[in-house]
Amino acid sequence: MRLKERALPFLVAANPVNFGKPFKLSTVEAFAAALVILRERDLAEGILAKFSWGHVFLELNREPLEEYAAAKDSTEVVAIQAEYLR
Repeated sequence: MRLKERALPFLVAANPVNFGKPFKLSTVEAFAAALVILRERDLAEGILAKFSWGHVFLELNREPLEEYAAAKDSTEVVAIQAEYLR
């Protein structure tokens, strides 16, 4: 079985190295974002709680993460992302 590659949609980093930079997420930010999009916010908050800046990631990206999580499919996610990139 071949796995299909996936990319996270537009989000902004909160980690100290790349703060405010789009698409420059740390591994934990990317993992937490995927969890939120998959409607596992409690798990995302749990892994981010280990970092002093973890809650900031969720605050900075609150709106897009909520919209991505509510999307019915990847086509809708791409359309939502396009709005943020305008």
